[in-house]
Amino acid sequence: MADRPLIQTVDLTKSFPLGGQDLQILKGIRLDIARGEMVAIVGASGAGKSTLLHILGTLDRPTSGTLLFEGQDLFRLPEPQLAEFRNRRIGFVFQFHHLLPEFTALENVWLPARIHKRPPAETRAEASALLEAVGLGHRLHHKPGELSGGEQQRVAVARALVQRPDLVLADEPTGNLDTHTGEALFDLLHQLNRDRGTTFVIVTHNEKLSAQADRVVHMQDGMIVKP
Repeated sequence: MADRPLIQTVDLTKSFPLGGQDLQILKGIRLDIARGEMVAIVGASGAGKSTLLHILGTLDRPTSGTLLFEGQDLFRLPEPQLAEFRNRRIGFVFQFHHLLPEFTALENVWLPARIHKRPPAETRAEASALLEAVGLGHRLHHKPGELSGGEQQRVAVARALVQRPDLVLADEPTGNLDTHTGEALFDLLHQLNRDRGTTFVIVTHNEKLSAQADRVVHMQDGMIVKP
């Protein structure tokens, strides 16, 4: 159905054993995210934001509850299929970019597509175009150590997009950047959201930046207090 949310969570919980008891991190999360939406998740440290993001990206499993992607219950998939789904349809941007230092910017962006054996000429051209789109067309052959922190994070954004994912999850993507560079990066994500229609879910402490999103989800003590 055209109006069906891209993502739906139904009563997600997550807990960890601690000192003979269960420490509850997420408590009955219900959240719908529309295709093409940019959602910011805010809240104090320890509110459960990153844990929720990791479950949305299937990097972690909930203790209970359901995660639906276009109506499909993702955690019912066998692990190999789930990994394939994750690699093809979800992109990730983290606070620390995790670029491979021995590779150039172009090679870092190109690598995910090559791993999945997409045509080399096509994917190299797409990686170049993405770096051009994030303002790094002149830095294709520079290695991470030759780039500023903001430039490295823009390479990470391009890398997240090279597989043409439906969903990009970003965990504090501006947290390691100065204010000006962080604002520029958030503007870039907003532009990519508009131009490409990619769905973004962004965890951030910066409420000034989050206010630019289509919707701000507030979390507190493992619960959504304002959807």
